Amino acid sequence: MRRREFLLLLATNMMAARAVRAQQKSMPVIGFLGSASPGLTEHILPAFHQGLSDIGYVEGQNLAIEYRWSEGHYDRLAALAADLVVRKVELIAADGIPAALAAKTATSTIPIVFSVGDPVDLGLVASLARPGGNLTGVSTMAPELSPKRLELLSELVPQVGVIALLVNPNNSNTERTTRDMQEAARARGVQLHILIAGTESEIDAAFATLAQLHAGGLVVGGDPFFANRREQLVTLAATHGVPAIYQSREFVEAGGLISYGLNFIAAFRLVGVYAGKILKGAKPADLPVQQPTTFEMIVNLKTASDLGLTIPPSILARADEVIE
Repeated sequence: MRRREFLLLLATNMMAARAVRAQQKSMPVIGFLGSASPGLTEHILPAFHQGLSDIGYVEGQNLAIEYRWSEGHYDRLAALAADLVVRKVELIAADGIPAALAAKTATSTIPIVFSVGDPVDLGLVASLARPGGNLTGVSTMAPELSPKRLELLSELVPQVGVIALLVNPNNSNTERTTRDMQEAARARGVQLHILIAGTESEIDAAFATLAQLHAGGLVVGGDPFFANRREQLVTLAATHGVPAIYQSREFVEAGGLISYGLNFIAAFRLVGVYAGKILKGAKPADLPVQQPTTFEMIVNLKTASDLGLTIPPSILARADEVIE
């Protein structure tokens, strides 16, 4: 090869390499901060990706995503959020209250798109209509739904006078959920016992206490940690023969009796849409927090049969899905 041809080829290769580096540098990188584990969010991640795709962003093509998971250990979230900030991601999508609070503490400039219960009560945003600051997202209305779950459980087992509520003391919504549930229990004339569990062993201990209290029903509070331990919760409920109601369909698909709550798949598509809009230039402060308009009830007839329960026609008629 002649020297001129060699220099021309070398220059061409260098230009191509610079073009590739420039393209890689121009690809935005966002962070996904999860309060649970990746295996337990497999149902919501495709929805998140779909929301991004609706705005024109596809992971691996024109977008890179850095994933961080706390595996239900909320004490890890501060370091995980700080790592995403150090990596200078364009925005952080936060799954759950602990993740959103950790992200908010880690940065006041990087946009954060969350999925949480009541973001105003948690101090994440100034209001739903005008979030202000660098945060916006979707409200799952988790605190508001707990009294409804108590109502459904009472309808399912109307003869029961003692019901337990399982909450995670590490969840910022716990105090409000407990207060609202106590008011709902008084209104329905049932006795409510509060059980707390923030670790796997504490869940076992809570069910042992449940048996001692002779509680005839259990409301499992909405919490990423409980979602992370849904197999354990469903198994213990079956072992102790206690009717339990949960926050989402995944519990019922795993063998739980009944769930009532937000369609998390639809919610995380909206999180993806908002993330895409922010990447396009929208400001979190100008994007109102989205609220769900529909909720779903899932019932497992096999589990009901195992518990010796007959699901009332009033509940079956309102169920969005019945698993047989």
